[in-house]
Amino acid sequence: MSDAPVISVRGEVVLEAQPELALLSVHVQSREDERRTALDRLVERNQRALDLIRSYGEAVERVETGGLSISPVLRQRRREGEIRGYQGTAWIKVTVVDFTVLGELVTRLGDMERTFVHGPQWDLRRDSEVYARAARQAAQEAVARARSYAEALGARLTGLIELADSGLIRDDHRGAAPLMATLAGEVSRGVPPSEPEPITLEPETQYVRSSVEARFTVTPPDLDG
Repeated sequence: MSDAPVISVRGEVVLEAQPELALLSVHVQSREDERRTALDRLVERNQRALDLIRSYGEAVERVETGGLSISPVLRQRRREGEIRGYQGTAWIKVTVVDFTVLGELVTRLGDMERTFVHGPQWDLRRDSEVYARAARQAAQEAVARARSYAEALGARLTGLIELADSGLIRDDHRGAAPLMATLAGEVSRGVPPSEPEPITLEPETQYVRSSVEARFTVTPPDLDG
């Protein structure tokens, strides 16, 4: 085992980056007296929402159904089990990559009958180069810090014993409230609805943190200097 002196350091870096993805959560609902009618309405509204989303082509990278439910609505303050209607909900998860259409898509979805839009939630891709860049810079910071300590002691680095990745962390600012919600009956009857004005959405800066722990061997320090 070497008797060379050892310096242990931590290298840390925080990078700012623009988001690469915008995630929308779209909930389409129906509420009718009869179960079948509620289901039929839900199917119609869900398909209408999907058709609108897919009309944006490559601007939308992914469309997924997160779940679907049809459940009875019970009367309150009445005998248990009395049903007053049925409610259906379909959950659509949307990943948008072209932010120039995002505001328009959100307002058009929110303008649909009994459709609720949550988001956007800004994100980076799992394989984003920002993560690799943060890891490299954290390692470079560890070397620079160790070299600075060694120089302060009149020594110099001679070798690397260990480099451990403490982890990559992206600050999470999710949990946004519903951006907009439009309920049935809000469009005037007999008047053709006009397209809503697109809302302006500013992408939220993403913060990626990376840290490494490293141990270096050094020459004997000059403690008499």
